[in-house]
Amino acid sequence: MVWTWRFEKADGSSVPAPDGTEEFPTQGDAESWIGEFWKGLLDAGIDQAVLLDDGEKVYGPMSLHDAE
Repeated sequence: MVWTWRFEKADGSSVPAPDGTEEFPTQGDAESWIGEFWKGLLDAGIDQAVLLDDGEKVYGPMSLHDAE
């Protein structure tokens, strides 16, 4: 199992990861990573993220914007 994030604009179009694709051995590792780096991703023009397990969608899109 390889856990990754797919990054998107608000309209659902894909956005390349600013520093290349990160791969994680567990779902928890992937979720911890995005919890630490979401602000930088938002600053890079990414609006939302989708969690993938071996390329299959687990959940998302999850907004990176603060709740209003």
